[in-house]
Amino acid sequence: MFALLHLSDLHLALMPKGSELAGKRGLGFINWQRKRKYIHRPDVFDAVTRDLKTRSIDHVAVTGDLVNFSLPGEYAWARHWLESIGRPNDVTVVPGNHDVYVRAVEQFPAKFWGDYMRGDDGLDRFPFIRRRGGLALIALSTGLPTGPFMATGRLGQRQLARLAEALEQTRGSFRTVLIHHPPISPLRRYFRRLKDAAELRDVLAAKGAELLLHGHDHRRSLIWLDGPADKKIPAIGVPSASASARHGNEDRAGYNVFQIDRNGSGWRCETVSYERLDDGVIRECAGYRIS
Repeated sequence: MFALLHLSDLHLALMPKGSELAGKRGLGFINWQRKRKYIHRPDVFDAVTRDLKTRSIDHVAVTGDLVNFSLPGEYAWARHWLESIGRPNDVTVVPGNHDVYVRAVEQFPAKFWGDYMRGDDGLDRFPFIRRRGGLALIALSTGLPTGPFMATGRLGQRQLARLAEALEQTRGSFRTVLIHHPPISPLRRYFRRLKDAAELRDVLAAKGAELLLHGHDHRRSLIWLDGPADKKIPAIGVPSASASARHGNEDRAGYNVFQIDRNGSGWRCETVSYERLDDGVIRECAGYRIS
């Protein structure tokens, strides 16, 4: 039995200096001051962190938006948090759009968290593969700098081609794809979508995978993607790990734990969702078998 914990969208935020508020950061700061700072709270995130440390876990997957404004201090804060929950060998990180909020910081995720974003081959590129027990964690990067009021992501043809190779190479393992943006977005999320989501779904339909984990929407979700030979692939999203309360279509803070084991020639996977309730207590809120 292998236990995989998934959380996402920490949104660790520091107060920007006046000189750091030009362009998109300035607009983001206005949005933060108006509402987001009341939603993404450090005390909530600290409570979630304390709770997840009580679980018996083999590996942790963090699917992006560790920081909020892409400030150097935020990256250092996120690095300190990563070290508090596990060694680079035991925690896998993929970046989100807030982790590359502006073009000047495109290399910062690799600079601060590079050893958490490196495959078993030691190469610094996406996708990368980490084999843990019977799992093959296949990590993708959809984060890229975008203009004001945009939060789109993109994989690009090179990553998609390498993803197809990685899925073929790891066939027989419990292939778990890690990505920030979801593979399907509703029309209202058009400016926050993964631009080449259809191409991603085509690769998955051709090569298959056992599980896809994502963040970005700040919601607890499960959709089924097409795989080869009519086999469906569960794509599961989690809320923001710092969300103090429900907001619009977004859920309160939480995380998921997956229990994965061999089942004859196939796999058995069960998931339990944990949620921070209004009384501040983190409790199990759902559990189901997905394979």
